[in-house]
Amino acid sequence: MTATVIERKWHTTAEVAGMLDFGLSKTKMLVLTGEIRSVKVGRNRRILPAWVDEYIERVASGAEGLAA
Repeated sequence: MTATVIERKWHTTAEVAGMLDFGLSKTKMLVLTGEIRSVKVGRNRRILPAWVDEYIERVASGAEGLAA
């Protein structure tokens, strides 16, 4: 029998804070202001990996414009 590996589909705000090396309060503020997209599931927020990538690309492209 082959073992099935289930990949994570969602991240918590705390996990995203760790990924970005930000504090939890800064990450929560980015989520609340819509800088990082999220959905509410019950009382908690969940963030798709693609939404973290979108935020990083947006920030990086803004930094490239300043360096030019």
